[in-house]
Amino acid sequence: MTPCIRLHPDDDVLIARAQLVGGSVVDGLTLRGLIPPGHKVAARALATGEAVRRYNQIIGFASRAIAAGEHVHTHNLDLGDNRGHFSRDYAVGADVKEPAPRRTASFMGIQRADGRVGTRNYVGILSSVNCSATVARAIADHFSRQQHPTALEAFAQVDGVVALTHGTGCGMDSEGLGMQILERTLAGYATHANFAAVLVVGLGCEANQVSTWLAHSGLAEGKNFRVLNIQDSGGTRQTVQQGIALVQAMLPQANAVQRVPCDVSHLTLGLQCGGSDGYSGISANPALGAAVDLLVAHGGTAILSETPEIYGAEHLLTRRAVRPAVADKLLERITWWEHYTRINNGEMNNNPSPGNKAGGLTTILEKSLGAVAKGGTSNLQAVYEYAQAVTEKGLVYMDTPGYDPVSATGQVAGGANLICFTTGRGSAYGCAPAPSLKLATNSELWRRQQEDMDINCGEIIDGLCSIAEMGQRIFEQVLATASGQLTQSEQHGYGQNEFVPWQVGAVM
Repeated sequence: MTPCIRLHPDDDVLIARAQLVGGSVVDGLTLRGLIPPGHKVAARALATGEAVRRYNQIIGFASRAIAAGEHVHTHNLDLGDNRGHFSRDYAVGADVKEPAPRRTASFMGIQRADGRVGTRNYVGILSSVNCSATVARAIADHFSRQQHPTALEAFAQVDGVVALTHGTGCGMDSEGLGMQILERTLAGYATHANFAAVLVVGLGCEANQVSTWLAHSGLAEGKNFRVLNIQDSGGTRQTVQQGIALVQAMLPQANAVQRVPCDVSHLTLGLQCGGSDGYSGISANPALGAAVDLLVAHGGTAILSETPEIYGAEHLLTRRAVRPAVADKLLERITWWEHYTRINNGEMNNNPSPGNKAGGLTTILEKSLGAVAKGGTSNLQAVYEYAQAVTEKGLVYMDTPGYDPVSATGQVAGGANLICFTTGRGSAYGCAPAPSLKLATNSELWRRQQEDMDINCGEIIDGLCSIAEMGQRIFEQVLATASGQLTQSEQHGYGQNEFVPWQVGAVM
């Protein structure tokens, strides 16, 4: 292995595999100072204002002259006056390819009566508003295996009773975009295939009236979908008691399931990356992309998201759009985000985060080019707004923020029954009711935080494994997880606090 990685012959930077010391000679370059692992080294001299390429794509512009062998980062690389608006070739549909031959495989899933397939079997407690969150959590806590080990003893097929609460639901325009998003999100969870039964707990006077939400969402109470209202149920204590009784009544039917062989076409995989580093776009993200291509070839669905983190790389997706309307919708969402950040006195390049920068990522363009790799090479079939139900098969896009809990919440609301989450800095995350696989981008993270990680994609950086081999390994792990194998985050109890619907608009 060489000390540095050259991703494309025309790149202006190399990526350090490990920390490199100034004065040493690497690939014919004399290094001018310390280069941290995952960071960039100038492969040639660059003039002030000159475009800098990685992945053979522009990641920024030299903010001052850069010498060959010099560390390239925030001190000498930024978006310049272009602010990301330099010309990009959207070439709609240019890279659309013939679908791969259909392959078949199966996993052990949970078949619902309406034909949907779950990867987990939970009972969910949803709150309509922050004011009912404490009651919802108290009901779920009664069935916690940690707090009450015998509460679910007779219901071995039930994975747990989880409360998914949030900090909104009132103080908002009852007809506005924020309320529409909240209603879609709650509806997606209320009907999710990983829930055998759901109880909704409201307060009574909130803006997000439960009856209105049900009507807008086409939902109605039934045997496995019940509603409680604190103000109509006698207050906190009595509502908790009634909620416990309702869950107890739903548990026997929830338990009456068994896993059966199900086609992989029933899997919908949410793609996430958080705590990214300079290796994310080299190891875990392209390896996950290889797994996505396998999933799509088997008839499954993958949801790429995080619009602020594909900003500057959207042209790589429009080229794979199966119809002009798909590309147009993606570009419309980019324009919306530019407006949204501007009216909030922000900018799209407030990303990468401090942790991303410490890991070697300098601009949003660089981060986005690596993040898009999670989507593999499959055709882009559709673009959805946040928390919309995903109905197309194959690779699709959902517009979400880059903040992982908010983004994944939208994907699960859209139907994702499993999440794959790549990380280079060590994000701790889980997502009930959908299990979340964590993919480490480098072996140092794997050694340091192995109890939080499921797969070490750092083997690619170490020269021990190819991207294709790792993609196959991820795909097999996805099938095992969908069949019931617990992820590390599930064993730690992650998932309930990570339910974070996107809050848009004024809080009044």
